[in-house]
Amino acid sequence: MAKGTSSHWVSTVSNVTPEDIYIRGYPMQSLVGRLPFSAISFLLVRGRVPTPGEARMMDVILCSILDYGLQKSGTVAARAIVSVNPSMTAGLSAAMLGAGEYAVSPEHTGRFIAESFASFQASSQGMDEFAQSFVADLRAAKKRVPGFGHPVFRGVDPRAERLKEIAQREGVWGEANEWYAAVHRAFQNAAQKPDLVMNDVGMLAGILAQMGFTPAEMTGLALLSTFPGLVAHISEEMQSGVINRIIPDTNADFDTSRRDLEEALGAAGW
Repeated sequence: MAKGTSSHWVSTVSNVTPEDIYIRGYPMQSLVGRLPFSAISFLLVRGRVPTPGEARMMDVILCSILDYGLQKSGTVAARAIVSVNPSMTAGLSAAMLGAGEYAVSPEHTGRFIAESFASFQASSQGMDEFAQSFVADLRAAKKRVPGFGHPVFRGVDPRAERLKEIAQREGVWGEANEWYAAVHRAFQNAAQKPDLVMNDVGMLAGILAQMGFTPAEMTGLALLSTFPGLVAHISEEMQSGVINRIIPDTNADFDTSRRDLEEALGAAGW
């Protein structure tokens, strides 16, 4: 690099040299076999070696989604795509686009928790008191709270409860989690919906926020958790022998009205 010129990129993530690949400064040869995939993933994203409890929680997080089956649009998209383009890469790419505000991704929930928690910390009110007024403002503005509700589970989402149990056991449960739980209680009371659950995505976002991950990083980790299931679905589809899988007409409703083109052209001034 010539003197006085700036680097194209500056990265602290890794460095490839003739003798080894360095991950956050640590030689890969010393990491592989010493730390599990979950701990090295934490190191790569957060930039530091996790505590044993954080590593175990990370392992749980990477096992927390795995597969939504055909209930997830990303899985359906992946299988449809590989029926015409039988490629694992094509299927995985299609599935990634199915993660967003309403499915898989905890990013919006993570952002909500981070921003609302900062507002609480800047206030002088108690947690439950502030949560009640905060929820009242949200409802008055007709804003939704991400991470609440599920089409099947009522009262308790067993997946979320399992995540909470492990986070508390591993020492990664903290004030950010308690804040989000207070918002959940306040919303249940204000909406008079005692059975409204905090779903797995909401719980996941709260734990990841407490562990210091950014909302965008949360999405990446959630997607990473879905990969084993997606690989299985895509492989099954590629081996099925079905080509160009389409939705049959019996599964769709169509507008059967007919229109007169000459009349429309005349009306439009043709």
